[in-house]
Formats: sequence, C-alpha cells, structure tokens
Amino acid sequence: MVKTIKQLADELKVSKQTIQYHYQRLPAKNQQKNSQGINLISPTAERIIRGKVAKPLLAKNQQTGSKKATKTSKENNDLIITLRREVEDLKSQRDKQLATKDQQISNKDRQIDHLTKLIDQQQQLQLAIVAENRQLKEHVQKLSGLLEPSSTTQQQQSNDKDDALSNSEKQKRMHKNKPNKSWWHFW
Repeated sequence: MVKTIKQLADELKVSKQTIQYHYQRLPAKNQQKNSQGINLISPTAERIIRGKVAKPLLAKNQQTGSKKATKTSKENNDLIITLRREVEDLKSQRDKQLATKDQQISNKDRQIDHLTKLIDQQQQLQLAIVAENRQLKEHVQKLSGLLEPSSTTQQQQSNDKDDALSNSEKQKRMHKNKPNKSWWHFW
C-alpha cells in the first residue's frame, strides 16, 4: 500500500524531515509522485526507510532503555529490599502471636487438667458420702429393729401400769363405797 511521507512519519513517530531526508537518498526507481506532485512511498521504499530510521531509533531506545533499565533496576532493588523487610516484620509478628497463642493454650490445658482433677475428687467424695449414707441407713434400720421390741415391752409396761392404776382405783372406789368397819371408827 502506498503512503505519503506524513503518514509514514506519523507511523514511525519521527519528523517528516527525517522521512524526507531518507526518501531523497533512495534510488530514483523507488521514488514516486502522484499527479499533483506529492511524494509517494511504495512498500519497497517503505522497507528501506524503515530500516534506516529504525536503526537510530533502536540505538536511541536502547540508550534510553538502558537508562530506564538502570533506573528501573534500582527501583526494583529498593522495592525488593522494602518487601523483604516487610516480610521479615510480618514473620516476626506472626511468630510472636503464635508464641502468645501457644502460651495461652498451655495455660488452658493446665486449667483443664486442674478442673478435671477437682471433678474427680468431687465424684469420689460424692461416692463416699453415698456409701456413708447407706451405712447410716442400715445402722438406723438395725437400731430401729432393736428398738421395736423394746418399745413393745415399754408399751406392755405402760399397759400394765394402766392396768395397775385401774386396779388401785377400783380398790379405792370399793374402799370408799364400803362402810368403814374398823374399831377406831367407833370412838
């Protein structure tokens, strides 16, 4: 495709004078003009001009690139150093947090062990109390068994007393109702 000097200059991002300079140094067979006298660049001429323009651009870009690369390399190195410091700080913080958590877990384990021992002791005491209560109940039942015959005996004695009292009252009543025939009553 045929291009103008301006189109090629815009495409290569160089001035029109640079393209014009290289165009004028082309062999006559590669130079073309349209009916209005405007210089046209054929694909063959474009390749030749690109080759000549690209070399200085490439060298210039390499110089700029090496300066940029040096600057970029230094920035990258600074960034790497900063990132490494941050990573080390984060690791240090993580290690401190883990140590704290390990200590807390250890304390909790000791508390759990202590509470487990207390629960075992409480259960043992509860079992001892239950066993003692059983023994006391059995002892009370035995004593109750011994007391029941005694209470029957006491009840019989009480009944006997009541009977005795009743008999003495009967005798007193009979004595009152009986005329007194003793000899001293006569006096």
